[in-house]
Amino acid sequence: MCVVAVAWKAHPRWQLIVAGNRDELHARPAQPLARWPGASGIIAGQDVQAGGTWLGVSEQGRMVVVTNLRGFGDPRSGTASRGDMVRDLLAGEGRFANPADVLEGDFNPYNLLMVDAAGLRHLSNRPDPLDEPLAPGIYGVSNSPFAKPWPKATLLCGAVKHWAEAGNGMPEALLDVLRDETEIAAPDPATKDLPEPPFSSLFIRNPVYGTRCSTVVAVDADGNGVITERRFGEDGTRLGAARVVFVWRR
Repeated sequence: MCVVAVAWKAHPRWQLIVAGNRDELHARPAQPLARWPGASGIIAGQDVQAGGTWLGVSEQGRMVVVTNLRGFGDPRSGTASRGDMVRDLLAGEGRFANPADVLEGDFNPYNLLMVDAAGLRHLSNRPDPLDEPLAPGIYGVSNSPFAKPWPKATLLCGAVKHWAEAGNGMPEALLDVLRDETEIAAPDPATKDLPEPPFSSLFIRNPVYGTRCSTVVAVDADGNGVITERRFGEDGTRLGAARVVFVWRR
């Protein structure tokens, strides 16, 4: 039930703002936000089980975030990890370093948003492979098709828009927005493609599956950036935080 909003060239100071929650099983181990060792330039958390990541930036001038996509059947075993493509796209090397390779790879359904030197783009593999450039603006995505965002994604986009229009706020203030546990009523309770009420809020507090971390990325017009993460436990209490400053070098 992950949710993320991306504001691309929609703020007078910040060329990029990303605000999102990662929802996952609490039993699935993960490393906190940090610079990865080596020369990849990746700054991200890491999924210990599969080795990839869900959201990150690269000092080579890239940002990538992925969400699962519901409504296309049960997940298939034996497919490549969606976190692998995020890792390779950020690094600019590896099996899935080229977006065309991502579209041709065998993955379970996904939505992916990527920023590089060419701008912002959306990639997905359901119902058909899609790689589309996006104009400046604010976009939200969760686990539904990109063109039909869930109410929680629409809510987060509205909060980011409100923050951007205020003009003077620090990006880290969006971390508090991501902490909202208000359940969002579905327009039609019989609609099966919307999340169940306990999972409809931006922040999910659940002892088995819930919000593991909140992340905000901000990059100004000169490429100076910061990525901030807050991590949470099974009961929703904060476990820790990290903040990494970086510069995009293109």
